[in-house]
Amino acid sequence: MLPIYIRLIFNRSVKRFQNPFRINVIHYNSLLKGSFVCLSTMPKPKLYITRPDVPEEGIAMLQDKFEIKMWPGKSPVPREELIKQVKGVDALFCYLTDKIDEQVLESAGPSLKVIGTMSVGYDHINVSQLKKKGIKLGITPDVLTDAVAELSVGLLLATSRRLFEAHQEILKAGSEPLSSSQFNVDSSVVCMTIRDRAGTGQRGQVGLQNSTVGVVGLGRIGQEIVKRLKPFKVTRFLYCGRSDKTEAREIGVSRVSLDELLAHSDFVIVTCALTPDTKEMFNDSLFEKMKSSAIFINVSRGGVVDQFALQRALESKRILAAGLDVMTPEPLPPKHPLLQLSNCVILPHIGSATIQARKDMALLTVKNIIAGVSGTPMPAPLC
Repeated sequence: MLPIYIRLIFNRSVKRFQNPFRINVIHYNSLLKGSFVCLSTMPKPKLYITRPDVPEEGIAMLQDKFEIKMWPGKSPVPREELIKQVKGVDALFCYLTDKIDEQVLESAGPSLKVIGTMSVGYDHINVSQLKKKGIKLGITPDVLTDAVAELSVGLLLATSRRLFEAHQEILKAGSEPLSSSQFNVDSSVVCMTIRDRAGTGQRGQVGLQNSTVGVVGLGRIGQEIVKRLKPFKVTRFLYCGRSDKTEAREIGVSRVSLDELLAHSDFVIVTCALTPDTKEMFNDSLFEKMKSSAIFINVSRGGVVDQFALQRALESKRILAAGLDVMTPEPLPPKHPLLQLSNCVILPHIGSATIQARKDMALLTVKNIIAGVSGTPMPAPLC
């Protein structure tokens, strides 16, 4: 019997859980006719990365497996450039700042098998179109939970204790020495008058001790925020949701209606996902239901808040102050009204921006992409 030879051919139409290589067996006489190459050179799948700040460990995992193109700029890749560069790619590594809609997917064409977004949220991606086209999507849950929870507490303290205003007063003072009395609770420089509906006034910064904290969206991040706030001697923790959570009882958080949460909370912290139901849910009506002494913190998505309503609530002192790590758009234009308000602290969406969290997010995104292209289960799939 004649010997046989094996030819390996890369199968670009690989589907999930299939081997990405197909084995063809031919007889020796085919080789004699010159129709056979014993081992063909297999092209690497193409990957486009929309930002240059992927950690070295992630690049090392990718470079042996992909033909990589990467946007080199510090700012997000321009949309027209994204549409141009995704043509013919097998995989896309993207961020929250990249809008992946039908136009981008059409430009990529049928070769696109997987998208890995370095984020937990996916409202920047047209998921229904991905499902329709059979494109897999990987996200990065869990790995940023601690970092976002830490930032949330820091943002709350910066807003309630007016840390940025105090810092600005130091800068304004220049070389003139400042006495500690300029920063005590009676100082008109850094202390805000808080007037409630009864018309009584309190002067000073707002502390967490003996307060009520309400969390809108008690998921992983919300739970970790509660755990970190407990040492501050908060009297009561509340949350609202569609069902009771076992974890809530374990960490001492009571479930109430949204209206009750807003009416009783001194601090309202938003950590819920952006969905059609939560889009701009914080509007004039909800801000009207909050205490006039309440501080509003949003670390979820900018789209959860009607920003014009928030502006009106802050300008009219309907609520005391707000701290935002997310907004719409990101970043806000330099002359946006919210940036002009002294009672609004805004950060440039840095909740997950610790070195370790970013590294972990990038590596999980890389693993999602490699698995998606090779047809093996992704570590963190959305679809």
